[in-house]
Amino acid sequence: MNKATIIGTGPAGLTAAIYLARAYLPPIIYSGIQHGGQLTTTTEIENFPGVDEGITGPELMNKVAAQAERFGARVIYDTVTKVDFSSLPLKIWIGDELVESRTVIVATGAAARILDLPRLRELIGQGVSTCATCDGFFFKNRRLMIIGGGDSAMEEAQYLSKIAAEVIVVHRRDEFRASKIMVERIEKNPKITIIRSAVPDKVLEDDSGLTGVRLKDVKAGDLSDHAVDGLFLAIGHDPNTAIFKDHLDLDEKGYIKVHNFTETSVPGVFAAGDVCDPHFRQAVTAAGMGCQAALQVQRFIEELGLED
Repeated sequence: MNKATIIGTGPAGLTAAIYLARAYLPPIIYSGIQHGGQLTTTTEIENFPGVDEGITGPELMNKVAAQAERFGARVIYDTVTKVDFSSLPLKIWIGDELVESRTVIVATGAAARILDLPRLRELIGQGVSTCATCDGFFFKNRRLMIIGGGDSAMEEAQYLSKIAAEVIVVHRRDEFRASKIMVERIEKNPKITIIRSAVPDKVLEDDSGLTGVRLKDVKAGDLSDHAVDGLFLAIGHDPNTAIFKDHLDLDEKGYIKVHNFTETSVPGVFAAGDVCDPHFRQAVTAAGMGCQAALQVQRFIEELGLED
């Protein structure tokens, strides 16, 4: 019987683990298929507090995991395959193995949608990014391309235009899904060029990484090569909530609904990070939610007298 179980080892899950372990409630943490979460796809991080000289995503997550383990948390490199939150104790399965727990923190994160193009995934961190806020700084005065047509794409284009020399926004349709005011802003921005009714057909590269993108006109079928230093994908995220859909309340996009900070629809189950936050998607905000979830787990256990 675990007092506290954490599903996910990104910034939210590992921060929660540190707080719980220091409160003498050392949790069991299941890493899932991507130990460290989305940060492991980021080559350089310079906007995390205390990281004054930059650090790679995997290195940062390994340090946070080691910090949690130093206080007694235990990381198990395996994946939760099924849950049952209908009654206490809460039940989770790792394959055929049943584990029972008094509390659970879900911190499984979200995955950025990636275009189905050869070599695209391999170039993430070498000119391809899914987060303008995270990686835009490294492309100062460069020529960039962003793919997407929603509000997030418009926001990221505006953000990148303050850093880059030029930003090319590519959308597969004639009309953007974004709000009218967001579209008007990028249309009026002299540093932003818009290409409509086009999709990426191929990423171009050399030994140093991305060098450009080949676009295909979806109406005429014409191909055109565009030299760019960076390609940003802003086509959405999918929360990793498939195993929770029949057990926790989710919103229309699949994110876990939370109230009173990190409480879910099931007492004793808390959620933190990108799995319940479609807005900010930053390591530091996920870590903050992990802290909140851990403190709420402590109170839950104390109020129900479950310390022993």
